Amino acid sequence: MVLIFYRAIVYKAPTRNMGKALIAAAMGWQDTPDLTMSPGNVVAKPLEHVIAANDANKFIAYNNIPPDIPKVKTKSNSKGVLMMNPNAADDASWIVHTVPGFPKALRGYAFPPTEIQKGHLFICLTIKGSEIDAIAMALRIATPLIYHNDIPDAQINSRPNLKKLVNGESRFTPPLTVTRQISTAAAAGLKVTIYSKGEKSKYEIYRKVLVKKLKTSIKVWTTRDKILKSDCRILNRNIKLVTSPITIGDHASSLESDVSQWLISDPGNKFCAVDKPYHKSQTKEPAMAVCIDDATIFGHFNLIGQNVEN
Repeated sequence: MVLIFYRAIVYKAPTRNMGKALIAAAMGWQDTPDLTMSPGNVVAKPLEHVIAANDANKFIAYNNIPPDIPKVKTKSNSKGVLMMNPNAADDASWIVHTVPGFPKALRGYAFPPTEIQKGHLFICLTIKGSEIDAIAMALRIATPLIYHNDIPDAQINSRPNLKKLVNGESRFTPPLTVTRQISTAAAAGLKVTIYSKGEKSKYEIYRKVLVKKLKTSIKVWTTRDKILKSDCRILNRNIKLVTSPITIGDHASSLESDVSQWLISDPGNKFCAVDKPYHKSQTKEPAMAVCIDDATIFGHFNLIGQNVEN
């Protein structure tokens, strides 16, 4: 069984049931079917063995606002599903997304109706099983709220970071930041780098982690507070804020209703999805960024983010 048949990035603009997708080997943004309907849409398909039980797919699901569990306190903002086939060594996948209360593990596909009004981002990656522990290490530092885990003990016990992640061990001990590289499972796989920081680091993830690690300026699409601004103090290490509105293909989005957080390197070929907005408050909170080094993906997001604040 292949858990995800492709790697894909899906961007759903506010108020729309349909989204735009960048799918491996396809040219440009493709219209998706209605994301509120299942089966068959580009989000529901990778989740088909998350929303219904299957012996060849076991997973952990994490979300700071888990489905049907009210008033949970966490400083994390991470949302995603890490899946594996316990019967095959290199059959695994990872979905990173921005939708609260989603997906409902083993209880059918239900896109939250209130989230249709917002802009959301999904990244779906097919990975090798050997990459799971590297992802788990990054997640440990970001301390996501895990609301479902049915991965067999034998698989967990063979991966020390995955074991510590699901058991909540060593959450606030050094290292306070980590960098982990993985690649997707295809022969010409995508290079993916994960950056995460713990809440005790006191680092601002955009300036102190991402600009430093990427060694470039960045263009950022996220809500922003009244404290953090565009920052051009350091040559070739600027933070430029993308102006609102933007257009994904022919779908419009604005900061007022778009909860995705992403950036692109300037220059370079890197696109990053970040789980925290460009707010000063995240210096005291855990945060994580998933960065993809790919000229095609970068090119599409660079077009979206071509206009920045002066």
